[in-house]
Amino acid sequence: MAEQQEDNTGGKETTPTRSTGTTPLPPPNVRPRKEQRFSWIWLVPLLAVAMGAGLLLRDWMNTGPTITIAFESAEGIEVGQTRVRYRDVAIGTVTDVRVDHERGKVLVSAQLHRDGAEYITQPDSRFWVVRPRLGVSGISGLGTLLSGVYIAVDTPRTQGEKQKAYEFEGLEQPPEITSERPGTRYMLKAEDLGSLDIGSPVYYRRIQVGQVIAYSLDESGRAVNIQIFIDAPHDRHVTADARFWNASGINFNLDADGVSIQTGSLASVLAGGVAFAPADELDVKPAEADAVFTLHENQVQAMADPDGEPILIEFHFHQSVRGLKVGSPVDFRGLELGNIIDIDIEFDRERRQFFALVRARIYPLRFGPLFDRIMEVDSDPHVARARFLEGMVARGLRAQMRAANLLTGQQYVALDFFKNEREVEFDGTAYPPVLPTIAGDFDRLQQQISSIVRKVDALPIDELVSDLRATLQAATAALTSVDDSVTPELKATLVAVRKTLAKVDGFVSEGASTAGGLEGTMRELSAAARALRSLADYLQTQPGSLIRGPARDRIEVEP
Repeated sequence: MAEQQEDNTGGKETTPTRSTGTTPLPPPNVRPRKEQRFSWIWLVPLLAVAMGAGLLLRDWMNTGPTITIAFESAEGIEVGQTRVRYRDVAIGTVTDVRVDHERGKVLVSAQLHRDGAEYITQPDSRFWVVRPRLGVSGISGLGTLLSGVYIAVDTPRTQGEKQKAYEFEGLEQPPEITSERPGTRYMLKAEDLGSLDIGSPVYYRRIQVGQVIAYSLDESGRAVNIQIFIDAPHDRHVTADARFWNASGINFNLDADGVSIQTGSLASVLAGGVAFAPADELDVKPAEADAVFTLHENQVQAMADPDGEPILIEFHFHQSVRGLKVGSPVDFRGLELGNIIDIDIEFDRERRQFFALVRARIYPLRFGPLFDRIMEVDSDPHVARARFLEGMVARGLRAQMRAANLLTGQQYVALDFFKNEREVEFDGTAYPPVLPTIAGDFDRLQQQISSIVRKVDALPIDELVSDLRATLQAATAALTSVDDSVTPELKATLVAVRKTLAKVDGFVSEGASTAGGLEGTMRELSAAARALRSLADYLQTQPGSLIRGPARDRIEVEP
């Protein structure tokens, strides 16, 4: 037993068993319980921590930079609610709105998504608040009535190697043309804006192909720069020699040619518009982007031949200029050389009288080949113009006001040659040159009428009236005497004539004996006239019968 116990215990020391008189029980095999170092319950917080870390990592990986946009007002913008959208895709959320007291604007901070953040954070990116708007081009932003306002962004189509920007100036009005819209921009220069506005249409052959996108005052302050955008593929019709004109509203013109009315489409009448056409149909080369063109007042001026550089001239009229206004034409034998640009009143110290100072702008190129030949002789254009004007004035060139329209009383300045006019001194090198003038047709007519009136006033009207009155009194007395003495005798003569006519009527009346005798006499006279006519015919054929007598009849004897 002792050996068996030793074997069971493996040589280890065991507790001696007690003998109860029966078979002793084996000792209990006590094995210590292993300690559990990990509990599965900890998997739940660990999994939560891992998921949180994953969400944080994903949020960090998807979170882009924060940008700041300055607006004039934050109307409708709410933190955490207002989205930043590009092409109607949410790319960020507004995280903060604060006031910048230094600049007096509202600074809106927005957290962008990482995807596409490099494309959005370009210096040329534009941001604006989309809300319901009513403009020339129509109604926009109606969808925000239900979803709320949002901030839209427009970026350049090509991403250049530019430095990233995170602060932007927001637009108060949405841009008319976005960067992804295909087309070309051009610049128009005009004297004034007229009825044009942002969104005004641009027409080609009365089809809308673009619109006005911006306008600004030129740096010189003498013109207005108007930016237009022509959609592709219509921009290929804008050639280098294209002509643009204002097609806004209703053009009503009353001039020397009469009344002319030009109207465009209903949209151009309400919102204004611009139209263009190529000057040369054979030129198909498109103009370069941002090319500068001149905006003319109407189609006639736009499509006219180039006039070149104008020159300024003056006229001194010592007469009334009523009917002459700014814009009136300067005419040379039916050819319009320019127009009047200013009319003032000046005082001539030598003559001690006032005169009208009229300034005009003329285009020498309209004289045609004559001016071209002069320009070939003198390379200096100023010297060429001076010699040109001096030569024409020496040959009798004068300026005269003439009636353009008798109904309206409008006048224009006509240049023509008057050979009988006296020579005048003319300095073509002066600026501006002063062309000599002569009295107009109306003034000459007034002078003639005044001369006639003066002659009439010089007549002795009172003496003539007295003589005429005496003559009339004498004539009245003569007629009275004639009536008293001549009228009775004339009355008796008329009675005698009436009796004679009554007797003649009874003599020739039908049924009278004299009437039958007269009828027979007339028949005999007719027979005698026929006999004389036959004798004349016979003598014409036989003139010798007056000497030889009538010809004898020839008797022929048969053999």
